[in-house]
Amino acid sequence: MASEQSTNQSVEKAASVLAAFLDGRALRVSDVAKYAGLGQSTASRLLATLESLEYVERDPASNLYRLGPALLTLAGVAINQHPVHREARQAAQLLAGTLGLGVNVAVRHGSSLFYLCNFEGRLAPKSFTLMGQRNPLHATGIGKCLLLALTPAQRRELVPDLHRYTPRTICDHDELDTALDLVALRGYATEVEELALGRSCVAAPVLDQSGEIVAALSISGPLSALGLADGDPELASTVIEVADSISVGLGYLGPRHAPAERH
Repeated sequence: MASEQSTNQSVEKAASVLAAFLDGRALRVSDVAKYAGLGQSTASRLLATLESLEYVERDPASNLYRLGPALLTLAGVAINQHPVHREARQAAQLLAGTLGLGVNVAVRHGSSLFYLCNFEGRLAPKSFTLMGQRNPLHATGIGKCLLLALTPAQRRELVPDLHRYTPRTICDHDELDTALDLVALRGYATEVEELALGRSCVAAPVLDQSGEIVAALSISGPLSALGLADGDPELASTVIEVADSISVGLGYLGPRHAPAERH
C-alpha cells in the first residue's frame, strides 16, 4: 500500500512539472520547482527523467526546458481518437479556407470549453493554435451553445460566478438565461467583444446520435471582418449548415417525433 501511494505521488509530481509549461514559456529548473511546489533537486531529477523520455527537452545553449516531442505524439493520438474531431476536422478546415476566417470546434470539459480543432483563414491569422486550450463558456459563442445542454440550475452550479473579461461580457445569470433562450430559438449564438475587444464569432451546436449537444462549431475573426454587430444571417446560415453536417456524420437523424396514433 505504501509503495502504491509513493508511485501515485511520483506520478502527481511529474504531472505538476509538465503543467508548469502550460503558459508556453521555456523555464529554468528553479521556475519549474516554484510552480510545482517542489524542491529544486526533486524538480531537477524529474526533469532529467522526463527529458530521457522526450516529454521535455532542454536547450543546450540556455539550459531552459520546454515540452518535448513525445507529448506531440500522445496529443496527436488522443485528438485523432475523438469522434467529434474525426468528423469535424475536414469540414472546419475547408470552411476556414473558403471564408478566410477562423473556424473552431470545441467540447465542454467541466466548467470550460476545450478546443479540438482550430483553423485560421487569411483574414484571421494567428501565431498559435487554440487546439487543446480552454476558454470560458459564458463569454464565447461556442460556450453558449454548449451551455444549452444544461438547465439553468445546472449552469448556476457549474459556473456560479460569471467572470467579466470586457465591458460587454454577460455577468448575470438571468441575463445569460435570456441570451441562451434566443440561441435555442434561432439555432446559433453570437459573441461580440465579450471575451476580447475587437473579436467576434458566430457558433452553432453539434449533436450526437441521441440528439444531445456534444460540441459546437464557430466562425471567428476580427470584428471588422465578421460584422456581427448588426447580425449576419448568411454567416449564421453557414455555421448552422456545417454544424448540422457534422451532427449527421455523428449519427444524428433529426428530431424524434412520437408515432402518430392509429384510429
